[in-house]
Amino acid sequence: MEYKTIREAAYEANMQIPEQHLALYTWGNVSAFDKAAGVFAIKPSGVPYPELTPESMVIVDLDGKVVDGSLRPSSDTPTHVVLYREFAVKDGAAINGIIHTHSSYAVSWAQALRPVPLFGTTHADHIQTEVPCTPYLSEAAVKNDYERETGNLIVSHFRSLSLNPAEVNMVLVGGHGPFCWGATADKAVYNAAVLEEVSRMALNTLLLDPAAKPLPAYIVDKHYQRKHGPNAYYGQAKK
Repeated sequence: MEYKTIREAAYEANMQIPEQHLALYTWGNVSAFDKAAGVFAIKPSGVPYPELTPESMVIVDLDGKVVDGSLRPSSDTPTHVVLYREFAVKDGAAINGIIHTHSSYAVSWAQALRPVPLFGTTHADHIQTEVPCTPYLSEAAVKNDYERETGNLIVSHFRSLSLNPAEVNMVLVGGHGPFCWGATADKAVYNAAVLEEVSRMALNTLLLDPAAKPLPAYIVDKHYQRKHGPNAYYGQAKK
């Protein structure tokens, strides 16, 4: 099987979407990127998860052209193309997997056009900022090339906020839903599950205290650095 490694990675990651309760029916997709080859494997459009196989993953290049595969790729493929080209290639971030889902709590924040506040250490363990939320796409962008413009909106929003995609690995698209990424396709799914959980926790926090304040910066820094900093000590030493 050609492109066996990324096909298998994409397949395994896509199968985690229903397992992690990140989407109903066919409402989500994951891709796995081979930066050296300049291609990624992505879920075929509209195919239920139980019907997927590694062979059914579609191989797409960074021009958005299908390189290999008999099925049509996910309708979100142009968004993945933009994010890989801008964040992984242009910015040099170690991004080799991207996921898009319609998980309930993350979508709720996206529909409210609200970033997810950084209220606690669970959130701070993963990123040091609130989860950004883009504005709505303009009418012109939607009519032009909806999925590609979705990617452009994410990129422009990150640029406007001076966010580093290597550190902030999740975003909400206003009125739409979440996109996450990671060093592998599997890690992208992990980040999507984290986003769903911190979105749920943030909503519950505001239900308990509508005037809740963000976590103090010194606690945020401590929790993020102990996992991701130069002197990180969480977990076991790498051999």
